[in-house]
Amino acid sequence: MIRFGIVGSNWITERFIKAGRQHEQFLVSAVYSRSEKKAREFAKKQEIKHAFHNLEEMAASTEIDAVYIATPNSLHCEQAILFMNNKKHVICEKPFASNREEAEKMMAAAKNNGVTLMEAMKSTLMPNFLAVKENIHKIGKIQSYFSANCRLSPFYEQYKNGELPNLFNPKLSGGALMDLGVYTVYPIVELFGAPRSIAAFGNLLSTGVDGNGQITLEYDGFRANVLFSCISESTLPTEIQGEDGTMLIHHISSPKKTEILIPNGTAEDISELEQLEPMYYEIKEFIETIQSNTIESPRNTWAKTLITMEILDEARRQMKVTMADKS
Repeated sequence: MIRFGIVGSNWITERFIKAGRQHEQFLVSAVYSRSEKKAREFAKKQEIKHAFHNLEEMAASTEIDAVYIATPNSLHCEQAILFMNNKKHVICEKPFASNREEAEKMMAAAKNNGVTLMEAMKSTLMPNFLAVKENIHKIGKIQSYFSANCRLSPFYEQYKNGELPNLFNPKLSGGALMDLGVYTVYPIVELFGAPRSIAAFGNLLSTGVDGNGQITLEYDGFRANVLFSCISESTLPTEIQGEDGTMLIHHISSPKKTEILIPNGTAEDISELEQLEPMYYEIKEFIETIQSNTIESPRNTWAKTLITMEILDEARRQMKVTMADKS
């Protein structure tokens, strides 16, 4: 069994625990929250044995082997390094860090301590995205790529009322690109690697973060265009156009259906039946990486994380997004 600690007590950590409990070698044994009351309430609700409100005490605890970090983006680096320096394996929510510099520091800590470190990017590990990789050759030479991840945030009304939710706080590395756009960028890196050039445009909110935007990534022979927004909605699928067909990926952040449309009017459904929680697949990958005594996932590699962070850094620079101070 891998005994997990959970850093954060919110809806995403509840989903992680639900998914993890579908894996026979997953055991959640501790949770952390800044509030002692909230930590105890969350532990009771989720039937977790240990509750912490001091992060250093949790990091030093002998009750956990690994930790899932789901706090605001600007805290990922410091918290991950704290746990790794205490010989704990770390799976860290996307985006991995505030910038590439922080990501490199996290990876150095994993090397120095001989522990596993992985970005919790679930979508590219899910069966329906693996089906994309296995079948993309069927559409021939790639001509164009389009992806959108635009979801109206439930916190937008708070922002408009003068409040400052985490998503809209530049000190926490907030903004639409970091929260939602990363889901459009990482799959491109997974499929095609690093782009030759990056062009980004965005609309800034009064706090200095991006409310929405778009990025064009240039590759040999085609361009990839992505849209992202936390202040409006889109229902468009991701579309990969090839000379011999077009591949559609529905709901890129958690692929539900994949299909190939052929110019003659026929279609091939290449979807895989998923009977497990979406986050199960990242947990499975993380556990298998730990058990193989390696510090880096062979699939959610550090190289992919660094390329993604470079794209996010450059896009925010071009959009003139206010960024958190580098650590």
